[in-house]
Amino acid sequence: MTTNKMTAQEAVKMIKSGDHIYVQGSTSIPEVLLEALSRRANELKDVTIYSGFAVGKGESPICKPEYKDSFLVDSFFVNNSVRKWISDGYGVTTPCFLGEVPSLFREGYWNLDYAFLNCSLPDKDGNVSFGVSADVAVSAVECAKKIIAQINPYMPFSFGDCVINLSEVAAWVEVNQPLVEVSTPEPTEKEIKIGDFIAEKIPDGATLQIGVGGIPNAVLRALETHQHLGLHTEAMTDGVLPLIRKGVIDNSRKKVYPGKSVASLALGSKELYKEMDYNPDMIFKDVAWTNDPFIIGENHDVMSINSCLEIDLTGQICADSIGSRIYSGIGGQHDFVYGASRSKGGKSFLAMLATTSKGENKIKPFLSQGAGVVTTRFQTEYVVTEYGIVNLKGKSLPQRAKGLIGLAAPQFREELERAAFDRFGYSFLRLK
Repeated sequence: MTTNKMTAQEAVKMIKSGDHIYVQGSTSIPEVLLEALSRRANELKDVTIYSGFAVGKGESPICKPEYKDSFLVDSFFVNNSVRKWISDGYGVTTPCFLGEVPSLFREGYWNLDYAFLNCSLPDKDGNVSFGVSADVAVSAVECAKKIIAQINPYMPFSFGDCVINLSEVAAWVEVNQPLVEVSTPEPTEKEIKIGDFIAEKIPDGATLQIGVGGIPNAVLRALETHQHLGLHTEAMTDGVLPLIRKGVIDNSRKKVYPGKSVASLALGSKELYKEMDYNPDMIFKDVAWTNDPFIIGENHDVMSINSCLEIDLTGQICADSIGSRIYSGIGGQHDFVYGASRSKGGKSFLAMLATTSKGENKIKPFLSQGAGVVTTRFQTEYVVTEYGIVNLKGKSLPQRAKGLIGLAAPQFREELERAAFDRFGYSFLRLK
């Protein structure tokens, strides 16, 4: 294990002005390499950094105004480490379905000189795993001219597409750095109501795709009396562990990888990472595969459960921006909404609290100016708030408006009814 071992500062000397680098995501951002790269800022110009769905330990060391000509961050899912940098106008975001990002590398839309990885210790054959983040890293490793890796004992060795031999790595750096942990929030009373509404619609034997956050965790808690559930998801979180350990998730009725929990990435606590380590019952795959709607749809009773930021009275879903400010990204929501629609017995749920933390209404006559549509009104099926659940499938625009008004906080319903009448006229009035 001595070949190509060097310090981080030696490794990043390979980077030249104008190079393009992919930086691994999830909770495995290779922070030591980025810190070393930031120390070369005065020597470099126009280095493009591709980043995606990730949680950093803080703001990225390359995101400083004085480095604005050294590094350009292009994020296809804005994360906490680059959000302010992009909001301030120094970086950019490229909108795309997460499942289609690998094609941008493979088809040459984005040229890639380097991939920065955070990997496990090698096994007896010299193979290392990029553990919690197969997702886009698989295609980046495939397409990059060279790979620079951190070898980190805190990274679990996971199976699937996220394994390479150390001999394929141009340079590796020994680090001893715990992965970022993402806590499992305790669901609020309102979130528990939402979780219960959704769980009632999920049959035994269903295959789950669960998003990240309080509402998805509330759904998982409400599924403890279900049987023979499967997991085919983009992100694996701590919330699935109790269901796996109790045998509620046993993957016995899945058509794709029966008996295995399948994900593209993981983010959670040390407990989750420990559970993943050398666990043959968990498989981590290229996001182009996990998020392929045609593969998703091969499983029966796919239940896609995701959060959103706001919705208009026709069912258009915004999940990536607050007005014109990009907050996150399109991610895999569309991939799984469409995949669930292709599944026999499949359902998709888009859930949110009815109001913001400031008490503002999230169900609006029109989306906020600048807000992006992630899920179109044609694709939106079940919408859920703490006030109930409504299925928009097959509903006319006035019927959708009526159903969604019933999900709004009571103090906003009258003004929404006026807006619906102004927009749809008598066709809405006759529904009352």
